[in-house]
Amino acid sequence: MSIRLIGANPGLTVSDGGRRVAFASVWRTDWSQAGSGRAVVLWHEGHTRALGPDPALARWLAEEFTRHFPEVAGLPWPEPEVTVTPVDMELDLTVGLRASAADVTVTIDGPPLDRRSCRVEDFNLGGVPHLLTNVYMPCPAGTLAVGGVPVVGDTTHAFLADAEVWSSPASR
Repeated sequence: MSIRLIGANPGLTVSDGGRRVAFASVWRTDWSQAGSGRAVVLWHEGHTRALGPDPALARWLAEEFTRHFPEVAGLPWPEPEVTVTPVDMELDLTVGLRASAADVTVTIDGPPLDRRSCRVEDFNLGGVPHLLTNVYMPCPAGTLAVGGVPVVGDTTHAFLADAEVWSSPASR
């Protein structure tokens, strides 16, 4: 196995009337094949955005990882609009997350409901099975705002994920 990424990846899904309207994936990439840094990947009402100080890393996280997550399965995934911007991220595994990048703000409110070690042997990323290991912590609530306006709907899935390692069968 070849390690592709080490870091953290909290996320938040917002639904309205049973329809997914947004998913935010917040990345703290401690090391990866594409470099290190922070990014926010946002799918909102049919549009995809990748925000971060390193545009290549933000795009790589959006295309190589987030677009294959079950939270966005079956949704249209257009070419991400990349915004070069700092990402402010406060991740505390006892209380939650607050992250902001440009006009996007993500909060995940704890304390976590559970903490469990996860191991997925065959997480499919673009037809290539990957090994994913992390510590997964579902949380009771969260919010997402775009352009200073809260995204309307209910938080149907809010979680913290840390000690995250993605490995592929061979170098990619």
